[in-house]
Amino acid sequence: MSAITIILIIIIALLAGMEGILDEFQFHQPLVVCTLIGLVSGHLTEGIILGGSLQMIALGWANVGAAVAPDAALASVASSILMVLGLQNGSVDTQTVISTSIAVAIPLSVAGLFLTMLCRTITIPIVHFMDKAAEKGKIKVIEVWQILCIFLQGIRIAIPAAALCIIPASALTDALSMMPDWLSTGMAIGGGMVAAVGYAMVINMMSTKETWAFFILGFVLAALGQLTLIALGAIGLALAIIYLTLKENSGNGRGGTGSGDPLGDILNDY
Repeated sequence: MSAITIILIIIIALLAGMEGILDEFQFHQPLVVCTLIGLVSGHLTEGIILGGSLQMIALGWANVGAAVAPDAALASVASSILMVLGLQNGSVDTQTVISTSIAVAIPLSVAGLFLTMLCRTITIPIVHFMDKAAEKGKIKVIEVWQILCIFLQGIRIAIPAAALCIIPASALTDALSMMPDWLSTGMAIGGGMVAAVGYAMVINMMSTKETWAFFILGFVLAALGQLTLIALGAIGLALAIIYLTLKENSGNGRGGTGSGDPLGDILNDY
């Protein structure tokens, strides 16, 4: 891996760490991070595949109350670097490298929680410094501390990224080559299941009685091999228009007593 590639990866990791807090440009999302690292390393196709697979998991990650979601930024950056290092030696199958990168993303995301908590612990006294600056009306000082705190979140991803880039590609390749068939096959199967797990987490948050009909219909349509992605998209758009039309007309003819959920109103009538 060249020095320029390493520098670009560290910059992407820095932005991903900061975006994990800012949520403005979504650099921390797996699909964005893995694609960018794949682009700068010359493995764009593999980066997109890895990012798309990890994104299915991250769809169900969200901070709810005091519960902090797994760190998507560290998982995306670290798994992408491991993928690039594994692909630098053609002796290991590409699919095996991607599957292994997907498999290690989950424990890496959990490990990222420790770094997140560490950074937030460090920023506690900084908050008190900002409070004192606010009492004195020093707005510029508050802004400087704010930037430093956000930059600290970027460093927590950039440092592990730099450390992984130093690891020789041959070391990772040798480790992958030593994996038994049952383990590599298991990782491949597990990597194929992560999309279902991610969707299940999203469905668990979104499921209502009026959306289950669309869920079942989607499974039926997905089984039709003649339908292309464009056709499925057109069907989805048509269903959305039908739903919105029913929602606008809900309550009509019943004295305006509709609940706002058209399918729910129809089911309640029966």
